[in-house]
Amino acid sequence: MTTTEQRKPRAPRGSQLAKRSWPAGTEAKRRAAAVLEVLAGLRTPTEAATALGVSLPGYYLLEQRAVAGLAAACEAAGRGPKPNGQRQLAALERQVVQLARERDRYQAVARMGQRSLGLTAPAAPSPGKASKQGPEGDPKGSRRKRRRPTVRALRLAAALRQTDSSSPAEGAAVKPPSASS
Repeated sequence: MTTTEQRKPRAPRGSQLAKRSWPAGTEAKRRAAAVLEVLAGLRTPTEAATALGVSLPGYYLLEQRAVAGLAAACEAAGRGPKPNGQRQLAALERQVVQLARERDRYQAVARMGQRSLGLTAPAAPSPGKASKQGPEGDPKGSRRKRRRPTVRALRLAAALRQTDSSSPAEGAAVKPPSASS
């Protein structure tokens, strides 16, 4: 800067504070201003309580919450990145992919070992055959009769109709399917 250029006078810091937009609503700003005025000694707690339209114990509760909020806001922020659900999800997805690769690699190693020894892999039992066979291998020994599905909404409607005796004509309109046929 040269000496011929003149500097603009800076506004005092207090005026910058007044221009700042606070994220709270108008009622919250009014309450905060009243609490600060009492803490600064400009008002008494009784005057602040009447100005806010609350009782004196209500004002003291408000003041206690305000001071607790101030103390919590002054707590030192933790260092480093904060826990983030998206980052944790991405890390777990990467871990799933890595574990799937390891599983495939171990399966390939096991197959190569079996082939080199001349072993055959045991046949995995199919889940459908095991449930249909009886204890001695009888395919029809343990079969159960299939249950016919009943619509729960129809059963509930029938139960409601039985409890509601004011409309007997509506009860005969729809019958729920019976489970015995």
